[in-house]
Amino acid sequence: MTTASTRIHALELGPMENFIYLIEDVETRRSAVVDPAWDVAAIIEKASELDLQISDILLTHSHHDHINGIEALLENAPAQVHILKPEYEFWNHRLDKPQLHHGGDRFQLGATEIQMLHTPGHTPGSACYQIEDELITGDTLFVYGCGRCDLHGGDPEQMFNTLRDMKQHLPADMVIHPGHNYSVAETSTMAEQIDGNPFLHFEDMDDFVKYRMEIHDKTRHEPYGPLQPQQMRVADLLR
Repeated sequence: MTTASTRIHALELGPMENFIYLIEDVETRRSAVVDPAWDVAAIIEKASELDLQISDILLTHSHHDHINGIEALLENAPAQVHILKPEYEFWNHRLDKPQLHHGGDRFQLGATEIQMLHTPGHTPGSACYQIEDELITGDTLFVYGCGRCDLHGGDPEQMFNTLRDMKQHLPADMVIHPGHNYSVAETSTMAEQIDGNPFLHFEDMDDFVKYRMEIHDKTRHEPYGPLQPQQMRVADLLR
């Protein structure tokens, strides 16, 4: 993403194909790191290359593969950590004075406004970060996939409601930036996801839960591509 005031830079790091993002505020040269993990030296090097000061750390959730670089990054950059209050309460780790938020909160990164969306399902306090018409989705929504719900803190019924709400209320041209590179594309629009993401095709919660918990991982493999509703009906996965 590039606008007059903001740029989003993606780094793919670690053994689980994590995307770590640097949000750049063009005017002030401040930046926020989303989900620092795996290779903090690479994150710091990228910020240095771009002549950015790391002033903030944004957490989409607290699973180890998204937060294992926090302490090392804080040793090199006195950044403010942002996390949703329900996720902080769920997390068994305690940071010194994180900024606790509620869903819908907005805060400034220089001239860049960032809004936090509460999107539970993968964990109780999972968050997405909206910058204009871009959305960093963590492990809530992948390109043609969604986060697992069988890990610590997962709840497939919450995930169903979260994804249904995103489908109904996010603009079709919004670009999503997922937490992992699991798919045929690194980014996508919501319109493309509504058309081809199997998890957005369900209208019945019980059918969604069965698909997420019992069927999906046995029938689809990375890299995930689009799956149309008609294809799912033919496979008897969708009514």
